Amino acid sequence: MRMLRKDRDFYRHILAITVPIIVQNGISSFVSLLDNIMVGQMGTIPMSGVSIANQLFTVYALCIFGASAGAGIFTAQFYGKNDMEGVRYTFRFKYVICTLLALLGMVVFVLWDTPLLSMYLTGAGDPADAAQTLVEAKAYVKANLWGFIPFALANAYSSTLRETGKTTVPMVAGIAAVLVNLVLNYLLIFGNFGMPEMGVRGAAVATVVSRFVELSIVAGWAHLNSHKAAAYMQGAYRSLKIPASLLKSVTGKCIPLLANEFMWSAGIAMLNQCYSTCGLDVVPALNISATIQNLANVVSIALANAVGICMGQMLGAGKSREELLSSNRKLMRLSLLVGAVFGCVLLAISGLFPRLYNTNEDVRRLAMALICVTGLLMPLMSYTLSSYFTLRSGGQVIVTFLFDSCFMWCCPVLLAFCLSRFTSMHIVLMYGICQGMDLIKAGIGTVLIRKGIWIRNLTQ
Repeated sequence: MRMLRKDRDFYRHILAITVPIIVQNGISSFVSLLDNIMVGQMGTIPMSGVSIANQLFTVYALCIFGASAGAGIFTAQFYGKNDMEGVRYTFRFKYVICTLLALLGMVVFVLWDTPLLSMYLTGAGDPADAAQTLVEAKAYVKANLWGFIPFALANAYSSTLRETGKTTVPMVAGIAAVLVNLVLNYLLIFGNFGMPEMGVRGAAVATVVSRFVELSIVAGWAHLNSHKAAAYMQGAYRSLKIPASLLKSVTGKCIPLLANEFMWSAGIAMLNQCYSTCGLDVVPALNISATIQNLANVVSIALANAVGICMGQMLGAGKSREELLSSNRKLMRLSLLVGAVFGCVLLAISGLFPRLYNTNEDVRRLAMALICVTGLLMPLMSYTLSSYFTLRSGGQVIVTFLFDSCFMWCCPVLLAFCLSRFTSMHIVLMYGICQGMDLIKAGIGTVLIRKGIWIRNLTQ
């Protein structure tokens, strides 16, 4: 009975962390899906332009997440130790590094938007379509730059709130932001209710406004509750002081994680670039497949985040090795189950979803096949995600760098590059082989987790 009660308490704690993240990410992904469909109603060319730009924006976004995650390892453990001053120092580190990255990202996109976007327009197809796609993509990028800084700062606040158990606040902020985004998309993309018809620029403006809405909610709540629920915010902006020893430790974790997120997301961008050489139809098909995959992946991603937060808090609280390994085994099994369930959902809707887009039948058939491949591989993706967050929770940033981004470049990217350049393999088979490389990654993750190399308390 005592064991059953402990299991119930454990899963209740995991649900308390996971459910708000699921709600926030679920609504965000659902509205992104609607956003994507709205843009898709304008035709294949605008949809392809936005898709290409968003692939590059993902690199920037994951760099922000990686920078926050390095400090977040310490945040979760300091909070588990009830050290509010330590949490305050990690938050300071986050908002400084996130702001610097936002400025750097803006410079990169201002100076090199054309060569970066053009990489995805080399496949077989009409050159006039490729040129117009580039025009649409550049317009979308230019308008989106205004949202870089609020996105970065909102992430610094939201990640800290999640790591300290306040997952509901980022959830509410995320819901408000995506609803604003959805409404403005409807008004500005098509010019409804007397608003100007702005096309892809309207989609970008809606995104920027939603970033400011999200920042105002998370920052406003944190500072209004700094006397109690967010005590670590007291004096957070009084200075930029961070103890030298902690700064060294956080930087030592942040840089590898930042490098990992950059290399991993750049690897994803490179994978898609390799796929895009198979023809211009591949870009919109990948966009359609990725949109529904992101929605199906919501629970897996939320659970993986919960695994990292839970393991980090348990490490900071000084739990035994046996208890940590036992808890992690339960969560890894749950990850496999979640992936299998949502993989079946993808297979069930693979033929229906592409028909929501205003595109040609070839793109729809290709998108359906890619969705089916993704559905079959969902359990594997879910398991490797939770493996990554487990390894990261104990600060094993070099191991996670090798496990995540080095694996990405040495296996799927290298394989996709060779197959796309030196063979005439069909895109669906190529996609399945490259994505299936996660089977090797899952095996490596299992060995590393069972060895317990991630079990390290960084607050001592």
